[in-house]
Amino acid sequence: MQDLIKNDKKMIRSWAMFDWANSAYNLVITSTIFPIYYIAITTSKSGGDDWVQFFGFEVINTVLSNYALAFAYLVMVLALPFLSAHADANGRKMQVMKAFTYIGAFACMGLFFFKLDTLEWGIVCFTLAAMGYIGGVAVNNSYLPVIATPDQQDAVSAKGFAYGYVGCVTIQIICFVFVLKPEWFGIADGSFPARLSFLLVGIWWLGFSIIPFRVLPNNHPSDHASGKKIFERVKTEFLSVWEQIRLNKGIKRFLPAYFFNSVGVQTIMVVATMFGQKELNLEQESLIITIILIQLVAIVGAYAMSYLAKIFGNIKVLMLVTLLWAGICVSAYYLNSEFQFYGLAFMVGLLMGGIQSLSRSTYSKLLPQEMEDTTSFFSFYDITEKLAIVVGLFLFGLIEQITHNIRYSALSLSIFFILGFLLLIRALRYNTYLKQVSNG
Repeated sequence: MQDLIKNDKKMIRSWAMFDWANSAYNLVITSTIFPIYYIAITTSKSGGDDWVQFFGFEVINTVLSNYALAFAYLVMVLALPFLSAHADANGRKMQVMKAFTYIGAFACMGLFFFKLDTLEWGIVCFTLAAMGYIGGVAVNNSYLPVIATPDQQDAVSAKGFAYGYVGCVTIQIICFVFVLKPEWFGIADGSFPARLSFLLVGIWWLGFSIIPFRVLPNNHPSDHASGKKIFERVKTEFLSVWEQIRLNKGIKRFLPAYFFNSVGVQTIMVVATMFGQKELNLEQESLIITIILIQLVAIVGAYAMSYLAKIFGNIKVLMLVTLLWAGICVSAYYLNSEFQFYGLAFMVGLLMGGIQSLSRSTYSKLLPQEMEDTTSFFSFYDITEKLAIVVGLFLFGLIEQITHNIRYSALSLSIFFILGFLLLIRALRYNTYLKQVSNG
């Protein structure tokens, strides 16, 4: 990797702009307009469960979308170790990052053509967009220990998420205008505002990604993999990183806890809008405004957790946040009013920003410092998260399919947070070290 000065402000801003760019997908496609549009066009007017036909198979609409996401995450879980090893071994980190960005952005643009009679096309694009997002985030995360020293990584991670939240809210408001006031633009087709939003997300994602693409450095090929054929280089790189992770007790204790916490957090982020729409019959305007407010509150959460980590250490703060998440899941089961939904949404936003930002920086600080194989190392972090989403979405959909009650699905997620909390206790021995690193 080209020589660089860590903690360079321009470099950090450029890195954070990738969160600004791709978070548009995470909000509009995963959390707000897509799920609202999808539920609207696939809901039966006769009442009862809402079944759709997908390549000849009959399935409940929300189960189909959850399984499509789970499939995307599963594919990436299997592919990321080898793609990241390829990036590190061959000095192609930036090329891999670009490839995933193009796949995700163009898939979002493809959703412009998604209607009920093109359901299969829409689900395929939805799945590809998720895969592009996952891959791009994995590579971008790996730059954190490269551009920031350990004592700055909590703050830099928080800045990345803050940029992401502000960016996605900005594009969401733009899309919001088209969705709520189509008459201002002479739009008569009821599906057009949502489909236009998907197109704008793809353009936004691709356009703003140019900033980090131009500034972030590429990496040099790994020395221990030089002189070998492509497959052998990838194999050598993968085995080298795997051995280092196997011997790193801090990572071995943190990743299992992160897995169980991610099952809950990531699943909640995906299904929150559908839950509010199905259980409380909330209007799309209320849902979108709520999700926007969640992103803004998450900025506060990200910086607040970074500050608390300096005082109490990363692990203790994560333990507290994990218990609060378990409480949210139990509260969701008893939710019965719009006011309660808004209160719970506020807590989700506050804790979402905190746990995401602090988990990323905690893992970064547990890595061997001054090494270049960051893509491969962070692939294991991202694999843990994506495998957790596969499990979470599968079980969430399975429980709803069996019980026909999405509340039981929400309640079941509390179990994963309790397990995450118990596993964080095992990682407490590293809290003093992380606290010292946070304070330089």
